[in-house]
Amino acid sequence: MTRSSGPRPAEPGIAANNAQVRERFPFDDTRDLDDARRGFLGTAEEPLIRDAGGAVAWDLAAYGFLDQDCPDTANPSLWRQARLCSEHGLFEVVEGIYQVRGFDLSNMTLVEGERGVFVIDPLLSAGPAAAALALYRSHRGDRPVTGVLYTHSHVDHFGGVRGVVTEQELAAGVPVLAPQGFLVHAVKENIYAGTAMARRAAYMYGAALAKGPQGQIGAGLGPTTSTGAVGLVPPTTDITRTGQAETVDGVRMVFQLTPGTEAPAELNIHFPDHAALCVAENATHNMHNLLTLRGAEVRDPHDWARYLTEAIDLFGNASDVAFASHHWPVWGRERVIAFLAEQRDMYAYLHDQTLRMLNRGMTPLEIAEEFELPPGLQRAWHAHGYYGSVSHNTKAVYQKYLGWFDGNPAHLWEHPPVEAATRYVEFMGGADEVVRRARKSFEEGDFRWVVQVVNHVLFAQPDHEQARVLQADALEQLGYGCENGTWRNFYLMGAHELRHGSVGTPTATTSSDVLSALTLEQLFDALAIRVDGPRCWDAEITVRWNVRDGEPHTQLLRNGVLTHVVGSGPAAGSPDVEVALDEADLRGVLLGSTTPGALAEQGRAEITGDAGKIAELFGYLAEPDPDFAIVTP
Repeated sequence: MTRSSGPRPAEPGIAANNAQVRERFPFDDTRDLDDARRGFLGTAEEPLIRDAGGAVAWDLAAYGFLDQDCPDTANPSLWRQARLCSEHGLFEVVEGIYQVRGFDLSNMTLVEGERGVFVIDPLLSAGPAAAALALYRSHRGDRPVTGVLYTHSHVDHFGGVRGVVTEQELAAGVPVLAPQGFLVHAVKENIYAGTAMARRAAYMYGAALAKGPQGQIGAGLGPTTSTGAVGLVPPTTDITRTGQAETVDGVRMVFQLTPGTEAPAELNIHFPDHAALCVAENATHNMHNLLTLRGAEVRDPHDWARYLTEAIDLFGNASDVAFASHHWPVWGRERVIAFLAEQRDMYAYLHDQTLRMLNRGMTPLEIAEEFELPPGLQRAWHAHGYYGSVSHNTKAVYQKYLGWFDGNPAHLWEHPPVEAATRYVEFMGGADEVVRRARKSFEEGDFRWVVQVVNHVLFAQPDHEQARVLQADALEQLGYGCENGTWRNFYLMGAHELRHGSVGTPTATTSSDVLSALTLEQLFDALAIRVDGPRCWDAEITVRWNVRDGEPHTQLLRNGVLTHVVGSGPAAGSPDVEVALDEADLRGVLLGSTTPGALAEQGRAEITGDAGKIAELFGYLAEPDPDFAIVTP
């Protein structure tokens, strides 16, 4: 068998299972489609949205194939969700509040004020954000941007800010609002583990996959991520408490802080003059993630549910519409309260029942396999696992309370993947025999077992051609059957990379704006993460940075650990070398854009002591790999 170069049809078992989905759920219910189209004012004439360099950052026409009937190669429920998310253009939520949807993974909301327009969540990258604002202005007039608000600390809600506001406007006093802690979490997520998260996000969102019935059809939360330039303007106003009220350009807002829900820093917004509630990403038309597949901190479903109850109490009787940073709004006071209550019940049920089951001694895999949502929630389209899933959310709850270990000592000290795979394959009679048996399982439709067992062959013998072909084919079939958009993308990306090689990281979030927003403490921490510990176990280096008009900062390398000390107390020790410089130049050194030697030659730094120690210290830093292997060792 030679390696297949493209997608295969759906196997009979996958096609049959997808057909059964059509029978289980009320596909004749068109209320969501009516809501997704309500208030449509128009869309862009040019479907290709380009970044500043001319590259295509978004294609509005890419999902036109979703107007067709669902094929066997897609779960009909996910196809329905993808079709709803593909509606693109400018929509009126209520008079004075508008959304641009379908121009990125997220929505941009625009609230009209007395002089201009207040922008909420300016998408992920600058090109789509600028196009969204231009579309709004083409229908509502050339209103200036009089304020910006980030609802939470994920990049698809702030990264496009440079597309909607200029440096001149910011300098003139345009405010930028965000929940308390936004900046810390926004930069931490994209820097500390940013390389690994961005690489895994290539699988989660499938941005590099071909769009089509056998490829990427969406991510559940939206179509996919745009690929343009990511920016960040630091907030000028922090929202620090629930009940805080702010008025920007005549737009009155009352805030509810919801930290630790969908993001570590997040808020909901009530607009009393519009009887409208923005629920950010706390209540969307899908089950959300408690632990996103790209990686993040585990979210707390107990708090999530509690904040939704609080939102009902605070704003339910004063809200005629609820809209979010993804998907489409819900209109009508009774519908708004019912929607929030069902979303609340979903997260509470995930939390409480997982704890009940783990307290019976069930393991994460056992809980995930047995767990079912109540019938009332299963019937609610917005509780379906298009983005998060029951399977990986129950595991997240388990991880939050008990960690990675399931209590079985057999799992306490297992061999790492390659070592274990080599032994498994030998036990099972060799790679060729495993593939022969797995091919029979494929023919029987047991694709879950195929990918589990052939994974051992690939980690024992990554160049085994028949194993690569079979694994790619089996992953593809699992993708075809997924109701969850991110699971489908993971499976199809695995198949794609086995067939064609790595796609790397299509959307990079570590931009100059994000880096410049790091505090000095975070910059020093980011360097400590990069130290190649075993290479410098025996090294002892102390470098002191004497910041003019500021406190000294000392880096101590001992036992492979790079410690940062502020001030000149006992913990700072005696330096091998000292450098006097301005904070801006220190930032340049830490970011790698200049060196102390270069600064000294320019007369911008004075070096005292052994300058070679600085080069030695920085020589122990390792570069992260944005192209690391995922489906092979």
